[in-house]
Amino acid sequence: MDLQDQLKNLFPEHKFEEPKKEEKPDIWLQDEPLLCKYEKRKGKPITIIDGYNGASSDFKKLAKEIKTSLSVGGSFKDEKIIIQGDYRDQIMQILKDKGFKVKRVGG
Repeated sequence: MDLQDQLKNLFPEHKFEEPKKEEKPDIWLQDEPLLCKYEKRKGKPITIIDGYNGASSDFKKLAKEIKTSLSVGGSFKDEKIIIQGDYRDQIMQILKDKGFKVKRVGG
């Protein structure tokens, strides 16, 4: 017998209601589009996501989510997310699913 059952026995006329959980986005969404660029550095392709003007901690969370979902390496430097490889299409789809506006730059 758990606590809820004990409370129902003590107060049979009371109707138990679970508190409603408000869904708030864990990452701040901005109005301006994020820029998704493709570059080659030292002969290797990279994808750069730039143009976020929210908190850097939110951008770091976003970088981690992208890296884990694509199973690739990358980093967060100078307010930019750098992903190893050319994953523009997949990254743009992930960002659109989260509610961001994305603009493809370069090629």
